[in-house]
Order: sequence, then C-alpha cells, then structure tokens
Amino acid sequence: MKFLCLIFFDERVLDDLSKRQYDALVDESLAYDERLRESRQLIAAQALQSAREAVTLRVRGEHVSITDGPFAETKEQVGGFLLIEARDMNEAMRVASGFPGARLGGVEVRPVKELRASWSDA
Repeated sequence: MKFLCLIFFDERVLDDLSKRQYDALVDESLAYDERLRESRQLIAAQALQSAREAVTLRVRGEHVSITDGPFAETKEQVGGFLLIEARDMNEAMRVASGFPGARLGGVEVRPVKELRASWSDA
C-alpha cells in the first residue's frame, strides 16, 4: 500500500534554528530518506518552500479565486512530504515516526486512494 506522509510544523521553529542545527536536520533527513530508499519503501520525498510562497486556488463555476499563502488559519504548515510503500498503517506509522522533521511538529499519515477511470473498466 502507498501512504502519503505530510510533515507539518510551525515555520517559525524552523526559522529559529541556527545554521548548524538546520544543516544537521537536513543531513539527518536526507540520511533517513536514503535508508528508506534502500529498503524500497520510499517512492518520493520533497521539502517544500515556505508557506509564504504558496497560493491557494478555489474554482467555483467559471470563477477562480486566488489567495496568497495557505488558506487554513493555523500555526503549523505543511513543510514537506514523503510518499512511501508499507504493508499497512502500522508499518507506515513506524516509518513516519522516524522522520527527523516530526520532532518539529507532526506527520499526517494517510493511505493513498487509487482512482480508476470508469471507462477503463470496459
């Protein structure tokens, strides 16, 4: 099964890290990613730019509205993601608990829903 792991934290905590602390976190995160890659559990992983760089789009009929930044009013923002392969939710949670970024906030672990076009069944 595939699971999406959304890493979220208060960006101010990340901003307050010293360069040394930040570099150590990045190195630890990349090393963890490599261990998951070697075990064939990691499908994809990326850090995200600051939520200050984000826009939120909403489409209602023909109208598209654009809002700067994330739309949700929250202290924590999504800072990155990992797409992993795991036997079940328990294994996915075990893998997610090892993410170094989880120490700054949290990790939402969600099973991926495989969608199939209705015309592909024919």
